[in-house]
Amino acid sequence: MTDNSPEPRADGQPPKVERGGLWGLFLGLAGLLFPPYGVVLSVFGVVQGFRARRAARTHRSQAPGALLSVALGVIGIVVSSIMITVLFAYQDEVTEFRDCSARAHTVSTQKECDTAWESGTGLPPVVIGA
Repeated sequence: MTDNSPEPRADGQPPKVERGGLWGLFLGLAGLLFPPYGVVLSVFGVVQGFRARRAARTHRSQAPGALLSVALGVIGIVVSSIMITVLFAYQDEVTEFRDCSARAHTVSTQKECDTAWESGTGLPPVVIGA
């Protein structure tokens, strides 16, 4: 990331804003949009959020979005971890579901694939990113 640390304040000037929190917010949100592969982006969002908070404390300025980027990053890590766990725990069922979905050309055949997945695993098809 670029160095977005604020410049030192002169007497009477309002504090500059630390922009690293907004970068962390962007990375955390991107990590939520691309699970399970977004775990890397979520980790970067958490790290950037903490770095922005530390820099803001050091320069006695504000870091808008820093805490939210940490929260979104943690949520992204948890969601991605759950999806990766499901992919490994139900590896055969996931392969079977994806093959069935690839052959499904109508809504009714896709519903049959969804029903087979739910009856075999007890999980909704949304968990695997269908």
